[in-house]
Amino acid sequence: MLIKSSDDGFIHPASSEITSRTIYEGRRDMLRLMAGGVAGAALASWAAREALAQAVPFQRPGKLVALPARKSGVAGAMTLEKVTDYKDASTYNNFYEFGTDKSDPARNAHTLKTTPWTVEVEGLVRKPAKYALEDLLKLSAQEERIYRLRCVEGWSMVIPWVGYSLSELIKRVEPLGNARYVEFVTQVDPKTMPFVGSSVLEWPYVEGLRMDEAMHPLTLLSFGMYGEVLPNQNGAPVRLVVPWKYGFKSGKSLVKIRFVEKEPRTAWNKAAAQEYGFYSNVNPNVDHPRWSQATERRIGEDGLFAKKRKTLMFNGYEAQVGQMYAGMDLKKYF
Repeated sequence: MLIKSSDDGFIHPASSEITSRTIYEGRRDMLRLMAGGVAGAALASWAAREALAQAVPFQRPGKLVALPARKSGVAGAMTLEKVTDYKDASTYNNFYEFGTDKSDPARNAHTLKTTPWTVEVEGLVRKPAKYALEDLLKLSAQEERIYRLRCVEGWSMVIPWVGYSLSELIKRVEPLGNARYVEFVTQVDPKTMPFVGSSVLEWPYVEGLRMDEAMHPLTLLSFGMYGEVLPNQNGAPVRLVVPWKYGFKSGKSLVKIRFVEKEPRTAWNKAAAQEYGFYSNVNPNVDHPRWSQATERRIGEDGLFAKKRKTLMFNGYEAQVGQMYAGMDLKKYF
């Protein structure tokens, strides 16, 4: 949700809560700098833009329906890194149901029909249910989370998501004591997903998490990004976001959430088990068999002389999630 400030003419997310004191102090500093003449005026302009950039990490793109959200209070949920441009985040995607090139999903995903939409929750739960999208949207308060996204291919983004902790849904369905894993199933429809017939993966696309991973507050059931509903190519109308794992672990366009006792066989693990483990935690110390995972290329920082970033353990969320893997051999359980 956006509001337009009558004072400064900028567009701000309503959740940013920019106070009159912030605006006043920015103007005061600008006036003081302007006393230095032309150079001072240029510096003042720069300083004002920087101050506003810090208060407003992104602007709603105005492409799709707005999805209002409050800022999240979950530890680690709001990175202060520069947000990736919406254009990049919505046109550089992996969504093989719509093609294997990065530009294919944005070009082809218009065929996906997202209404009506239901998500079936089944398996080892006391309260199995079939949720209409409208009911899922109302199940818990929508939150804004700004997460790092790290692809197993060695590139990364910073994306503002909208949704709520998956644990809110899990608590409603009351898993049984023998439910140790959660399996996520993506829509499979050759009529609306033209590349489902390809042999690159086994369909439908399936992903999975251990129960403690699924219950972690950072694990997000997402319905939007950049203050709007999800674009089709980014997994509309509902997807998973698990920020400390490689991006392919975050299943898109979900239609089933299944609670099971045994570790699910996931799509990429079935396709190439030696390359894509079940856990797939971001780990700079465990290389992919065909490339290093020690560094990454941040989309939007692609200049000729741009340096790659060092990849962080658990994608920078070690303080929040590292305890779940204490004592595990992360080279064996990759």
